[in-house]
Amino acid sequence: MYIEVKDLVKTFGNFTASDRISFGISKGNLIGLLGPSGGGKTTILRMLAGLETPDSGDIFINGKRVNDVPPQQRGIGFVFQNYALFRHMTVYDNIAFGLTVQKKPKAHIRHRVSELIELTGLKGLENRYPNQLSGGQRQRVAFARALAPEPHLLLLDEPFAAIDAKVRKELRSWLRSTIERIGITTIFVTHDQEEAVEVADEIMIVGGGRLEQKGSPLEIYKNPQTPFVAGFIGESSQLDDPSRLKGFAGELPGAKAIIRPEFVEVGTPGELSTPLAAETGVVRGVYFRGSSWQVEINLGSQSVFAYRSLEKTPLKTGDEVLVLIHRLYLFNDRQSRIVENAMKTDPMPINI
Repeated sequence: MYIEVKDLVKTFGNFTASDRISFGISKGNLIGLLGPSGGGKTTILRMLAGLETPDSGDIFINGKRVNDVPPQQRGIGFVFQNYALFRHMTVYDNIAFGLTVQKKPKAHIRHRVSELIELTGLKGLENRYPNQLSGGQRQRVAFARALAPEPHLLLLDEPFAAIDAKVRKELRSWLRSTIERIGITTIFVTHDQEEAVEVADEIMIVGGGRLEQKGSPLEIYKNPQTPFVAGFIGESSQLDDPSRLKGFAGELPGAKAIIRPEFVEVGTPGELSTPLAAETGVVRGVYFRGSSWQVEINLGSQSVFAYRSLEKTPLKTGDEVLVLIHRLYLFNDRQSRIVENAMKTDPMPINI
């Protein structure tokens, strides 16, 4: 492994930001560090960069323990959430800053900065100042400045947080293709699931200072290993007593269930593939989601969500409907697993 982290612990007073975190990252991989605010993502990033010192544990980069290595000697490029560009410097001078500090020859600086300006699509903006740039352009300058000293590892802290939604989607594709072209090992922090799934080779989900799961986006989505991951990834609702549902009686006694909308069919008897396995529910709300309707359905005292095609007859609040739950994520204090509806005869595919 190119990056190895072993049993990292970091506390701030009574708050544990990292609770025995361990993971490995292969060279050249693009990793999304995903989790809720306050879960410990940025603390991990800052310890890797040397901006925070772990209370215990070890960090290895390319086989070398770097706990006591100063940040400027770790070979790491860091892009901060607010870009941290120098307002009094032009685009060219911002990108050249690290090389100037390293006292590189002027010819080398000119060549490297020109190369990065071309790579990041900033040609023609070399003499502008940060306040003359759009948010997307400033992000590219920060990215180029981090790459200028040719680091071995690139760390990005919420790189798209300050950019509007349309530009953010464009920059995701740009970042992915640029990093693939360079081949640099990269870790980026985000709380945006769509962003992590679209950009990352692997995702590490962090919550409450713990690493809950690491794997490809598809692996994590299809096979969550903890209740936290099952509830965090995708949209979901929780049922406290799933054993009363058709097709799930006797499964993991005393368990609770997490249900994603894509696990649920809602409609009339003629629309459902296996109506005998369905529950009867009442529509509580219908919400337009662009490519589909999201339907909230009451099942007794609890509710679940389902997606419904725009091509089907619209449902409205108060309609009585059939609800077919294809699968559940069941968990109790000791174990957890995904369970298929035993009354169904055909498996429902998972789409991601």
